[in-house]
Amino acid sequence: MADPQISQAEAGAQAASQIAATRHAARLSVAPMMDWTDRNCRLFHREISRQTLLYTEMVTAPAVINGKREMLLDYHEAEHPVALQLGGSDPKELSQAVRIAGDWGYDEINLNCGCPSDRVQSGAFGAVLMKTPELVADCVAEMIAQARVEVTVKCRIGVDEQEPQEVLPRFLEAVRAAGVSRVTIHARKAWLQGLSPRDNREIPPLDYDLVHQMKREFPDMHLSLNGGVGTLEQAKALLEQGLDGVMIGRAAYHEPYNILGAADALYPQADGGDFTPRDPFEIAEVMRGHIADHLARGGKMHHFTRHMLGLFHGRPNARQWKRVLSERASSGELADYDAALEAVRAGKLAAEAAEA
Repeated sequence: MADPQISQAEAGAQAASQIAATRHAARLSVAPMMDWTDRNCRLFHREISRQTLLYTEMVTAPAVINGKREMLLDYHEAEHPVALQLGGSDPKELSQAVRIAGDWGYDEINLNCGCPSDRVQSGAFGAVLMKTPELVADCVAEMIAQARVEVTVKCRIGVDEQEPQEVLPRFLEAVRAAGVSRVTIHARKAWLQGLSPRDNREIPPLDYDLVHQMKREFPDMHLSLNGGVGTLEQAKALLEQGLDGVMIGRAAYHEPYNILGAADALYPQADGGDFTPRDPFEIAEVMRGHIADHLARGGKMHHFTRHMLGLFHGRPNARQWKRVLSERASSGELADYDAALEAVRAGKLAAEAAEA
């Protein structure tokens, strides 16, 4: 809640500083992914990268209003900077959801205008909103009126038979006029009929050139690119080409250390912070503590370990790590976690001995 002892000018300065910090973090972000980027996944990612902006799974406005708010909105304090993604198409509902979520202290509120799933379409939100930019403008205007942090949008370049060259600039103009100045663009169309959500992530061709064109046409907006980025080197190249940010999805999930382990090097280091990457073994040890705490509260080990299968991707005995965690995670015994970690250590030692 706002401190009554803080002047309006001081509050404005604090808000501007918070927005600047979140935009700084948005140089690289991990995409919101349903059933994947839950609070345990985000805490794991935060232990790998100190800088990257993390997103929640999409939470619908009606769920925030009528559901179990603590279950939907709670997160670990260490996750900051972290953004809440909302789904909805009713301006009043979204306004109410933003007001409720304000007490949780997220660093950003994002409106989903890009998800193509049938479940989302049936609620008349997600990617289908690309067809009604005026409605999106009404939604974000109501959200901004209630938000204590920056309201942003994630969108596609178009849907179905729309012409992206015409649709996307019109969409950006509408949300900019409503007060949004930061947008993440998934550089593919979404086909609302005939393609599954998975196919919509792979089959429609990527159009990075159009996203770069939008940055030239809307230089005052902070634009990030999402879609098809599979390596940190790709992300760095896109930033060097003039984009403000890059969002990575599945690659950051399946190869978390390969994507996020050196991600902090993409950030300006003028503040003198320590950007030395953590070793994956150190991350595994830190996560052991989080898992132990979770087990002590009655949680299950697989709530964490299902997100950690790719930690040692490409390293000796990575398959044993995945196998042991997959087969024994339901046991809830830290000894099984230790066995998986020991298998990777043994693989590392064997590889080092072979090279000696």
